[in-house]
Amino acid sequence: MNMFCYQCQEAAKGTGCTIKGVCGKTDDVANLQDLLVFVIKGISVYNREAVKKEIEEPGVDSFIINGLFATVTNTNFDRNVFIELVSKGLEIRNRLRKKIENAGGIEKKGNLHESATWNPSSAEEYDEKAASVGVMSTENEDIRSLRELITYGLKGMAAYTEHAMNLGYNDKSIHEFIQDTLVALTRDDLSAEELTSLVLETGNFGVKAMALLDKANTSAYGNPELTKVRTGVRNKPGILISGHDLKDIEELLKQTEGTGVDVYTHSEMLPAHYYPAFKKYSHFTGNYGSSWWKQKEDFETFNGPVLFTTNCIVPPSKKATYRERVYTTGSAGFEEFPHIPPRKEGGEKDFSQIIEHAKKCDPPVEIENGEIVGGFAHAQVFALADKVVDAVKSGAIKKFFVMAGCDGRMKDREYYTDFAGKLPEDTIILTAGCAKYRYNKLPLGDIGGIPRVLDAGQCNDSYSLAVIALKLKEIFKLNDINELPIAYNIAWYEQKAVIVLLALLSLGVRNIHLGPTLPAFLSPNVANVLIEKFGIGGITDVEEDLKMFLS
Repeated sequence: MNMFCYQCQEAAKGTGCTIKGVCGKTDDVANLQDLLVFVIKGISVYNREAVKKEIEEPGVDSFIINGLFATVTNTNFDRNVFIELVSKGLEIRNRLRKKIENAGGIEKKGNLHESATWNPSSAEEYDEKAASVGVMSTENEDIRSLRELITYGLKGMAAYTEHAMNLGYNDKSIHEFIQDTLVALTRDDLSAEELTSLVLETGNFGVKAMALLDKANTSAYGNPELTKVRTGVRNKPGILISGHDLKDIEELLKQTEGTGVDVYTHSEMLPAHYYPAFKKYSHFTGNYGSSWWKQKEDFETFNGPVLFTTNCIVPPSKKATYRERVYTTGSAGFEEFPHIPPRKEGGEKDFSQIIEHAKKCDPPVEIENGEIVGGFAHAQVFALADKVVDAVKSGAIKKFFVMAGCDGRMKDREYYTDFAGKLPEDTIILTAGCAKYRYNKLPLGDIGGIPRVLDAGQCNDSYSLAVIALKLKEIFKLNDINELPIAYNIAWYEQKAVIVLLALLSLGVRNIHLGPTLPAFLSPNVANVLIEKFGIGGITDVEEDLKMFLS
């Protein structure tokens, strides 16, 4: 094997990518990502000791968060970035080690894990080491499965934590948990039972991270509200912004104001339109195109530059004309794409390069003309609570279906379009994440003025769906959240979906159905534990699943 990666739903043959990632990741980049996680574990070993001794190194928490985020599927494909991150990580780790040695040494019995002691003489040694520290370095299949499940949860948690930090919101306990858990993953004495407990604890902190981000987003930009988002275009050049980071779109909107350049959202940035603070920008035109995997078509017709703020990059083909119009920022990266540097403390990112580029481009080609309705995060749904409760009591609404999560390229994801279209007219879909693009343009109508698709926002806004469920449990005076008329038919793709799943499990939600396939990183024994303990299930075909859910 040149590599081994099975962290996303599209793992080759349903088992794992061994030559090149289905995502487009090359084997050397995949291995360097594994090496970066390995080095971050070593940093965590020393940083947790430094905290005890009150000799912390500035910037360690943010380096770990950014490093983990960079390894999320479709985030960064640039080999040079990972070489730089590994080198910087080793420098941080070694400075911490020196401080601790000067303060009396590390308080640990036995030998330190290799991640804390490996010292290459040059970057030429990275590739050799990278090939030996990945997923398959854990021999026991069940232990490996649990370690990877936790690791992918931490990666998703890191992504949401970074967005909150960009808005000035931080929670030290989240960093402490992530680092303590990374240290725990270096231990060979933890049993499967202990690791299973750590899986649920990871979910607990996932809830905490999503709640922090919800607070950051709503404090900065207001509570999302019912919004009709335009899908047509205007006769002006535009910038298409994708990803998840709201701080980036805020600064881009400020800097494009009065320039004659419109700003459009793509894929997971659609929910930015739901926030009151962004509605004052008249050049914030609408949403262009569809889900992340449709970018090859959408970017060609858009004509203007595209900005990736986070994951969801699909490497362009050699024939793609848009490949010279794509920029990255934050944790995102691709070797050919210009990268917008991070903001300096107290300042803003400088988007002047992409703005000047946009001015020279033709306006977007119109590919559709209509509206997408969204903005149903917890505050907006609470505002409709009386109407929703009355509809449930009267029988107008018989059941809610949580269909949050991710979209993807596989043909079998058409299942979710068919499933939504065939749901009875007395059901409501609660959604968040790019999974909604499978059905958010279907004419599903409403129930007494309540749209049948209630979009809470981005994947992190799945937190809102949990808050809504807990509120309904309180209103109906139920003892168990699972007594609500809510079914969970969730699509997943990458590691942020993993932390959402673990968060729901930690909140007591049971009988979640996950598709289009169960994760390849679940060993048969671990999958059986999730099935028996939490009722996790897969999907079959639409007709059979509808019978099962509605029975």
